[in-house]
Amino acid sequence: MDLAYVCEWERWPKSTHCPSVPLACAWSCRNLIAFTTDLRNDDQDLTRMIHILDTEHPWDVHSVHSEHSEAITCLEWDQSGSRLLSADADGQIKCWSMADHLANSWESSVGSLVEGDPIVALSWLHNGVKLALHVEKSGASSFGEKFSRVKFSPSLTLFGGKPMEGWIAVTVSGLVTVSLLKPSGQVLTSTESLCRLRGRVALADIAFTGGGNIVVATADGSSASPVQFYKVCVSVVSEKCRIDTEILPSLFMRCTTDLNRKDKFPAITHLKFLARDMSEQVLLCASSQTSSIVECWSLRKEGLPVNNVFQQISPVVGDKQPMILKWRILSATNDLDRVSAVALPKLPISLTNTDLKVASDTQFYPGLGLALAFHDGSVHIVHRLSLQSMAVFYSSAAPRSADEPAIKRPRTTGPAVHFKAMQLSWTSLALVGIDNHGKLSMLRISPSMGHALDVSLALRHLLFLLEYCMVTGYDWWDTLLHVQPAMVQSLVERLHEEYTRQNAALQQVLSTRILAMKASLCKLSPCTVARVCDYHAKLFLVAVSSTLKSLLRPHFLNTPDKSPGDRLTEVCAKITDADIDKVMINLKTEEFVLDMNTLQALQQLLQWVGDFVLYLLASLPNQGSPLRPGHSFLRDGTSLGMLRELMVVIRIWGLLKPSCLPVYTATSDTQDSMSLLFRLLTKLWICCRDEGPTSEPDEALVDECCLLPSQLLIPSLDWLPVSDGLVSRLQPKQPVRLQFGRAPALPACAAVQPDGLSRAPGQPKIDHLRRLHLGAYPTEECKACTRCGCVTMLRSPNKTTAVKQWEQRWIKNCLCGGLWRRVPLSYP
Repeated sequence: MDLAYVCEWERWPKSTHCPSVPLACAWSCRNLIAFTTDLRNDDQDLTRMIHILDTEHPWDVHSVHSEHSEAITCLEWDQSGSRLLSADADGQIKCWSMADHLANSWESSVGSLVEGDPIVALSWLHNGVKLALHVEKSGASSFGEKFSRVKFSPSLTLFGGKPMEGWIAVTVSGLVTVSLLKPSGQVLTSTESLCRLRGRVALADIAFTGGGNIVVATADGSSASPVQFYKVCVSVVSEKCRIDTEILPSLFMRCTTDLNRKDKFPAITHLKFLARDMSEQVLLCASSQTSSIVECWSLRKEGLPVNNVFQQISPVVGDKQPMILKWRILSATNDLDRVSAVALPKLPISLTNTDLKVASDTQFYPGLGLALAFHDGSVHIVHRLSLQSMAVFYSSAAPRSADEPAIKRPRTTGPAVHFKAMQLSWTSLALVGIDNHGKLSMLRISPSMGHALDVSLALRHLLFLLEYCMVTGYDWWDTLLHVQPAMVQSLVERLHEEYTRQNAALQQVLSTRILAMKASLCKLSPCTVARVCDYHAKLFLVAVSSTLKSLLRPHFLNTPDKSPGDRLTEVCAKITDADIDKVMINLKTEEFVLDMNTLQALQQLLQWVGDFVLYLLASLPNQGSPLRPGHSFLRDGTSLGMLRELMVVIRIWGLLKPSCLPVYTATSDTQDSMSLLFRLLTKLWICCRDEGPTSEPDEALVDECCLLPSQLLIPSLDWLPVSDGLVSRLQPKQPVRLQFGRAPALPACAAVQPDGLSRAPGQPKIDHLRRLHLGAYPTEECKACTRCGCVTMLRSPNKTTAVKQWEQRWIKNCLCGGLWRRVPLSYP
């Protein structure tokens, strides 16, 4: 493990952020981190704060005055990573969601209350979606073999089997409360005792079973008391929420039955199921003032022995033997330093071999390790079953070089800096920790865990996790932390190979996601950074093509024939004529008739298509330079065919409303620019289309393209702005010190932008989705993508239906799938 960056609070004269007690932290599948602090002023008044940040821009933290009257005890993200639950020591639960779908703007609209009863455990109800990773099949060709859907029932379903949303919480007095979110927005809440004899619950955790039930584990904090388990069933009866509970087998920690250790660890300090959907395995930690011990237990079905007397009366044969559930200890550690925090893996790895055999294997697979933080400042990654140490990290008061031996770190007087809360990322390749000074630290966790791995095996680990993110839709920022510039080319090629092996339906579903993934990888190497522009341009081209085709309507609505968009593709692929008017003759032009206001509203998108075609053709003579943006389009028959189809559509619409046509600056007033560009584009497309053999463009075509700058003014396309994120600047593996609320002056990233892509200060800016010019100093509020840096206006200036349809595609996410964040008017 090594430190990636540290972010801390600025010291203010009249108020300061101090770690809350207890300190809660949560990490979402979209790589958003939420944590708590207390804001203390001169009068010693405390304001309970919730902070939410994106791991790529940790300084851009959004701080929420939670309005919780007591200390916040729990934070929990939902399965989509877009909503957050918070609970406090007064029994209040709040549900937070993004305002305007912005990652740095949050609001709370619903919640529930168990007045005066502190919440000790909190979880969203399970939605029934569970994926298993088969690491032993990481070399298989099909994604279906590597990642399989596990049969798992939701905690509660609506009519038709749709999972019902809601949350479950456990209170300190032994109550379980369930709140259900109805589609109408109403909240149904019910509270029930876990058992008839209620007792104090100091620690609790919640897990789910495949049958749709919920398992709750509780402990009163004393190691001399048993750890109790309960089954909770939730149902809706007569529009009311009903809760049924049942007692399950309990256990005593092994350390309390050992005569030598009976009184050595008096308190249970941590109680965690190994996974939310794994109620059969639980992790327990008992501690004293100076030391701790950790135990891993497993619930198993065992045959109940039958007395010989009853065997003679009724012999037990095969499956008829009575079974009983029993907790059995899997492993336990020796005496450790006092544990301050525990982080469990979220990667759903499926182990096909026996647990102990895999646990003793020295080969590391991401997700098999859990993290333990100690009061001496160290963090240990241990195997989740055997509890054997796999990696160690030693923190210090200040970031230091990863090459500095840990034994040389100076000893300081007073309590050591240690993590009070930790969370592992969803691929287990990164760890975030909040220490007792309120500082946030981001750690990389190597896939090899310090073992010597050859490059091919390291690439296979990263490729496997990138494929997992591609299939699930999770953000892959934490995987990029481990990609070195030398790996980028191989990863992109192998990712494309694996993608092309999938069936056509799956390829269509993942087509945009793999482009975004390739773009994020190419940012990390100076040799491939120009291809980032190509991938984003292709994402934009695909979006424009599908939107414009969706506006076409058949002349007769009940016709069983193909849609106008499909017919357009078929005609353009079949007719290779370079004359645009001859291609138009074969189309039913009545299907292209649109409202005049709609056509005019689309002019900016149509202008981009025309400018992009002109730019590509003008760059054909320089095709030997891969550092020039647009290079990959010159050999991409699919994209060129898409551009050719759009040129035909634009030509037809131009007959209806000439003002919607792309505007070109030509040297001759009589020149038909669109016909000229379509003819050259068709010749280039014929050279590399999928149906025929590929060939190099002939000299006549190259010569004609060389003459384009003398016939038309070549536009300067506005590519994406230089990203101000961190991941491309963390390649040297030197810790970066940051400050919350203050954008850093970061060193130049390793992947230097090619000529023509960087924007000088004061240069006019553009809305990358609407293709509108915003001026050098925009006056409209804007939002930017947290991943690719794409910028667009927050509010729509156009109310046309077609434009609304276009903008609705990007209301929640960017082209690349990244979240939006509000940016100041003076964005770079």
